[in-house]
Amino acid sequence: MDKTDERLVAALKRDARAALSDLAAELGLSRTTVRTRLDRLRQRGEILGFSVVLKQDLRADPVRGLMMIGIEGRGAERVIRALTGMPEVRGVHSTNGRWDVIAEIGAETLEALDAVLARIRLLDGVSTSETNLLLSTRKSAGG
Repeated sequence: MDKTDERLVAALKRDARAALSDLAAELGLSRTTVRTRLDRLRQRGEILGFSVVLKQDLRADPVRGLMMIGIEGRGAERVIRALTGMPEVRGVHSTNGRWDVIAEIGAETLEALDAVLARIRLLDGVSTSETNLLLSTRKSAGG
């Protein structure tokens, strides 16, 4: 993928429904060039599909946070299994550095989020944690 393809993909991430003519104008390319590049990116499997992010998708979890979790001993798999079974946990990521796991959490209220955090802290193997609330989202994986 070259710089022009990267700019095209970035434009599509901002608006996956943008018209070819709008993309062409934004990128300073012809409509035919944009179509050819899009087709090539899809054929090579660089672009797997397009998605729509609804306002209600962002409102589903009015309170969101990232919980960084330190795990003692060899309990990582057990903790990860417990986390993936919790409906409020939207994502579980292994990581390097100070923390072993990062959990994305969503809840209706601060009180509900606090209850989830308390349940996680009580899991066997969790030794330490730190949580950051997500205050606003400028860019997400969905768009």
